[in-house]
Amino acid sequence: MSKKAIVFGGSGFLGSHVADVLSDDGLDVTVFDRRQSPYLRPDQTMVIGDILDANKVRETIKGQDVVYHFAGLADLDQAAGKPLESVSQNIVGTINLLDAVVESKIDRFIYASTIYVYSRLGGFYRCSKQAAELFIEEYNNCHSLEFTVLRYGSLYGPRADEGNGIRSFLHQGLTKGKITYPGTGDEVREYINVKDAARLSVDILASEYKNRHIVITGQNPIKTREMLELIREMIDQNIVFEFSHHENNFHYTLTPYSFTPKVGSKLVSNLYTDMGQGLLECLQEISNNSEKSK
Repeated sequence: MSKKAIVFGGSGFLGSHVADVLSDDGLDVTVFDRRQSPYLRPDQTMVIGDILDANKVRETIKGQDVVYHFAGLADLDQAAGKPLESVSQNIVGTINLLDAVVESKIDRFIYASTIYVYSRLGGFYRCSKQAAELFIEEYNNCHSLEFTVLRYGSLYGPRADEGNGIRSFLHQGLTKGKITYPGTGDEVREYINVKDAARLSVDILASEYKNRHIVITGQNPIKTREMLELIREMIDQNIVFEFSHHENNFHYTLTPYSFTPKVGSKLVSNLYTDMGQGLLECLQEISNNSEKSK
């Protein structure tokens, strides 16, 4: 009998890709989200619900073997103005899942965190993710909960929405001939294609990753200005860049890391998507969506 996995937040950008990799690996996959997944496969089951509905969460988790948690408020800038919603979605919602996981004796709870979690930046988003990680660790202490925390870096790739940095750059370049960036352009990122991140997110089901904190980012650091130059070469040499400085910027410049005793182990893959190829795939998706909307 196939193992069962449920993906909370499985209609979204990263969650939908993880659901696909789980299905490809032969697991029986259920997607739980507040909205119908446009990417749902015939071999996946959809459940519409909210992680704040503790009873619905408890009933849906029964009989599962693995629980992935991608639901909640995932945008730094949105969270900056919504501290109460950050607490509600990212802490209370997580505790609802943890209670249900313990009650149903789930094999593994996989939590989507962020490399900002022990940064000095990240605002209320960072606060909520840090608190959630602490609750997970305490559930492990009190209830022997088996977990893996995945701290993601800068993701890009197909299915991203307008809030995704690279998708926004590409869309602006294609439609406006100008790319506006809230920063100096000297910011350093380690971008990782969402498909590569999804593959690694399933590889961690191996027993060696139990009760560990894993960092999932790209392999090659690149400055934002260099990324924009790459986009300009791919789309149009006449694209103009506009850099603007914001006082309340919750994003890091060179590194999200600050000293902490809770360091995560970085997981890398020998096979990864070439950045140029990944950008071309994103451009094709944006172009296709534009044609459909005409």
